[in-house]
Amino acid sequence: MRAAPDLPHVYPFRFVETVIEPRDEGFSRGTVRVAVSAGGRATAGEAWGSPLLLAEAIAQSALLLEGGDPEVGRTGFLAGIEDFEASRAPLAGETLEVRVRLAARFGAIVKFDGEVFCGREALARGSVLVRRGGAPAA
Repeated sequence: MRAAPDLPHVYPFRFVETVIEPRDEGFSRGTVRVAVSAGGRATAGEAWGSPLLLAEAIAQSALLLEGGDPEVGRTGFLAGIEDFEASRAPLAGETLEVRVRLAARFGAIVKFDGEVFCGREALARGSVLVRRGGAPAA
């Protein structure tokens, strides 16, 4: 395991913390750990305010596994979410495992498939689209 390098995300919107399994050469897999804290701003009471925040955790995990370059992260953005399903929001004190794989590249758009687990329980799965680089010219 290795601690997360600097990411463009900071408290209260940084969810990922440790790489459990680095990505392989073709990025067919990689795994990141997320600790859910009761004191985090994403937490509403004892659970995250929305299970949709798990899609952001998938996107942050993909960035971390790609190398965690803060400059790349600052010039890119989450461009879309596809086929996202969540069974519940995570609870304070839970440790999540986010499994990510590169699904496709098309120019500046990169698609990652992700799954979020708490132990053996699947909490969420879906795809995120990330656009690299600055905003498109108007």
